[in-house]
Amino acid sequence: MGYKGRMMSGAAGLMLVCALLFGGTADAAQGAGQRKGPCSDDVAKFCKDVQPGGGRMARCLKQHEQELSPSCKQHVTEVKKRGQEFRAACEDDVLKLCGAIQPGGGRIVNCLKQHEQELTADCKAKMQQKQSKGK
Repeated sequence: MGYKGRMMSGAAGLMLVCALLFGGTADAAQGAGQRKGPCSDDVAKFCKDVQPGGGRMARCLKQHEQELSPSCKQHVTEVKKRGQEFRAACEDDVLKLCGAIQPGGGRIVNCLKQHEQELTADCKAKMQQKQSKGK
């Protein structure tokens, strides 16, 4: 795989990172025992033995996608949409500024935060939008 292919592969990982950043399914699932979210019952039912982190919770929910409750399915759809919007706004910034960063664990998001002054206007707006909603 060439340099550009590796970059695109890293950018593809951005979607999962963004889902986590924007209150994604894995984030909601992770707090299932601590707070009630749209997927907390689904997590308790299908993913109770899954260790949160590294996208494992999101993968578990994806494996049970057809069995999820309507509220969790709606949440997953909304998260995917926000992730796609974030990816569209920030993909070029990720490739340019964070291409060498291994996706996962919030590393891409941290990289974007470190390069905040260099971000395109669209990406900066998406980052600020998230920060205004709270983490």
